[in-house]
Amino acid sequence: MTVTGSRSWLLRLVIAFGFAQAAVSMARPAVSYRALSLGADERAVGVIAGVYALLPLFAAVPLGRRTDHGRCAPLLPVGVVLISGGCAFSGTAGSLTAMAAWSGVMGLGHLCFVIGAQSIVARQSAPDEQDRNFGHFTIGASFGQLVGPVAAGFLVSGEDGAMGRTSALALVVSAAVGAVSLTSLWRIEHRTSGAPARERPRKVPVRRILGARGVPAGIFISLAVLSATDILTAYLPVIGEHRGIAPATVGLLLSLRAAATIACRLVMTPMIRLLGRTALMAVTCLLGALLCGGIALPVPVWGLAVMLAALGFCLGVGQPLSMTTVVQAAPAGARSTALALRLTGNRLGQVAAPASAGVIAGVAGPAAPFAMLGLLLLVAAGLGMRTSTPPGGTGVRPSGGGSRSHPGAVRRPQPQHSPESFPDRE
Repeated sequence: MTVTGSRSWLLRLVIAFGFAQAAVSMARPAVSYRALSLGADERAVGVIAGVYALLPLFAAVPLGRRTDHGRCAPLLPVGVVLISGGCAFSGTAGSLTAMAAWSGVMGLGHLCFVIGAQSIVARQSAPDEQDRNFGHFTIGASFGQLVGPVAAGFLVSGEDGAMGRTSALALVVSAAVGAVSLTSLWRIEHRTSGAPARERPRKVPVRRILGARGVPAGIFISLAVLSATDILTAYLPVIGEHRGIAPATVGLLLSLRAAATIACRLVMTPMIRLLGRTALMAVTCLLGALLCGGIALPVPVWGLAVMLAALGFCLGVGQPLSMTTVVQAAPAGARSTALALRLTGNRLGQVAAPASAGVIAGVAGPAAPFAMLGLLLLVAAGLGMRTSTPPGGTGVRPSGGGSRSHPGAVRRPQPQHSPESFPDRE
């Protein structure tokens, strides 16, 4: 593994990802508002939100395999260009079909950036630095999720029929915010951080990976948590419109959720020590299910704020712990592929869940998707109780016998640390 004494590359990567994530987090609610201004109903909003993940659904595994055996830095500017282009053209699109297409381009850009960035962190961090470095990386992303919705909420206004114009402005501004990422992407990746061909892992059949105990559960839990985050982002503006909540307030509520996720990540290690990974994952999914059901009720804004803060805290647990579950459950030598399948499952959830939510909302009202999320997280909680990890595990297998089958123990570059090894969005 290539490691340097200076971590300036990590700081610049966190800054770049913060701006890229802020752009996406700003654009996604703005896309919903712009779609509403173009005459979209709840179903159409769900379809547009789902298209965001459609292209990444097919591109995740090929891009993951590419970064396993090559340089990662080129994916970063490509991702920024696609994000900014998708944001800008969503703001100028005059039809729902065009908006859906550019939303897909935005999602593909986000995937490229995340895969490249996470792979760089994995390769250029010493084993004892990975927890810290990835913690900084994901907290930086959460700050982008905190700032983006607030900015969108203040720019979008529904007064005097101005929503179409102001939502378009928010999307153009988000494109500019994303482009700022390019200023921090110089000399991010060390040229010698790639994996030699002789150390490339042997391929394990997908059927065998999915048959490993714990892998399907980890994939489903990750899918459920990410679907909850996505539907919350896409449908809270719809809830706000029906309940008379101003866009600025909706933006603050979404940012409150992101702030709670940051708080969760800061105390993740002591929570694991207190409850254990399995219990923590199951309990937070169960509480998340109850809170999603509560959002469907006609509660006042202050009650909604309390529930969203608690929900954000719970949702902050599922992604990193489900990643650890997949890593520990996958066959030796196939952990990169298993984590790529986990990311593919995430994207599948991002396509299917919003589309299903749109159908449910069209039949039962805009609050109904949150009841669906509650059911999804309830199933995830049940699966979480069936996963098993080493006692007191922290994401790394115990030394001794456990290290025999853990490819991460090698001293040279580690192609098995795929870019999908860590949370996709939070």
